[in-house]
Amino acid sequence: MLGNGNAIVDKHVQVIIVGGGPVGLALAISLGSRGISCALIESRTEMHKIPKGQNLTQRTLEHFYFWNIVEELRAARLMPRGHAIGEITAYGNLMSEYWHAPAGRELVRPYYFQDNDRMPQYQMEDVLRRKVASMSSVDAFWGWTAVEVAQDANGVRATIAKDGARQELSADYVVGCDGARSLVRKAAGIERSGTDFDKLMVLVVFRSRELHKLFERFPDRSTYRVMHPEFEGYWQFFGRIDVGESFFFHAPIARDSDRDNFDFRQPLYKAVGAEFAVEFDYTGFWELRNAVADHYRAGRMIIAGDAAHSHPPYGGFGLNNGLEDAVNLGWKLAARLQGWGGDTLLDSYSLERQPVFRDVAEDFIADRIRKEADFLNRYNPAKDKAAFEKAWAAHEGDLGLRVRSYEPNYEGSPVVAGPPNGKSGAHGNHAFEARAGHHLAPQLLSSGRNTFEELGEGFTLFAFDSADGVRFQEAAAALAVPLKVVEDGSPDARQAYGCRMILVRPDQFIAWTGDAAPADPLALMRKVAGR
Repeated sequence: MLGNGNAIVDKHVQVIIVGGGPVGLALAISLGSRGISCALIESRTEMHKIPKGQNLTQRTLEHFYFWNIVEELRAARLMPRGHAIGEITAYGNLMSEYWHAPAGRELVRPYYFQDNDRMPQYQMEDVLRRKVASMSSVDAFWGWTAVEVAQDANGVRATIAKDGARQELSADYVVGCDGARSLVRKAAGIERSGTDFDKLMVLVVFRSRELHKLFERFPDRSTYRVMHPEFEGYWQFFGRIDVGESFFFHAPIARDSDRDNFDFRQPLYKAVGAEFAVEFDYTGFWELRNAVADHYRAGRMIIAGDAAHSHPPYGGFGLNNGLEDAVNLGWKLAARLQGWGGDTLLDSYSLERQPVFRDVAEDFIADRIRKEADFLNRYNPAKDKAAFEKAWAAHEGDLGLRVRSYEPNYEGSPVVAGPPNGKSGAHGNHAFEARAGHHLAPQLLSSGRNTFEELGEGFTLFAFDSADGVRFQEAAAALAVPLKVVEDGSPDARQAYGCRMILVRPDQFIAWTGDAAPADPLALMRKVAGR
């Protein structure tokens, strides 16, 4: 038993993580790999078998690479390796003559170090759980529920319960990765706001070999989406769980639907345009809304993932952004606890991540619904076939435009030497050029190794034909900031990046670029360390 002021606690760690879903697991790995002691609290002992969070982006696979489990993750997929991940979009129903197979995330593949992948969230969670189990710095409390959290000037306390037993934990910080009804968010007094679409949705998880056969009319894809005028821009869509028989399905339904008397087959048949044999594994309803927290930190209480933001399962934004939250927060929280990161660094977590998801919720999800509603209102092949077909052909490129313009960046961050009047958010353009606040694109060095293979656990300075690296090393050493300097003479990398020097953060985002060291490297290192 440990004393913490007047309270008696059973265990003290540096960080308590409430919620052991994918975001909580990712944060535990990010912190634990840096030697930060964590208590991970999760009420579930087994994974939910609902196949949400399937589309893992190239950026997300970079995280698994740095956690040294990328191949283990790829081996956990249920779909054949190499099976196409993109979507089919059809007008009216999936037997319609009007459909297309738009280009998707493959358009931005050159700007990332890893390929994207697809699998049910529970498969990914299993890989993350095994990684956590191998880490001595993470103490996982499976089957325990956090019932109370509180903070004061010196730290935080959490009461956890299991089968009538209770334990008291203390820590320097608590992070709520505990979903939309977050206990930590409520205790911190953090409000959320967003768009309530006032739509009731159905979720069906099922098996059907007949549907698999029907989908053979299309090129290989993983998602099948239907635009129907009746649904005003809201989607009906199927997603593959495997290749052969297992699917999930989402669609809007009447607001007054009663689950006990609902015919779950009819929405499936309507979307496909044909009847087929089906065996249900799960059926349920959910509410369509966006919600984003006003800020992600209140003192020693921090939130991430669905506790900070939630939205409809459109486009795979939720899980990928939650994992990015964990990566962004992990290195900053570790830096603060290790003494080389300032409080401004910890503040920057909310200042960087909250604008990104605000844009996602309103500009990439809500706006897409509005634009597709407008399309359906304006064009109808039964009224003007020629006008519809022209507009439908143009619509195929819309997804590609959205993919290219979704480029989260932190140009307005206080710990980035970004452009004047820079603004953080999800809007941007992918480029190989090195830009402060943006994700580093991969390039080959003269050694034949990729820049991503040279990145260190702390900051990394790439110096192309420059001897100024020593000045950065001296400044970093004076502040105890971990820094690796990579000197290289590759003219190709220098030309692609458009500069001689690039300072990269531990999360692979660029903190500063230049052709020579700044006049005061110590001031720059203070800035990027939040000091």
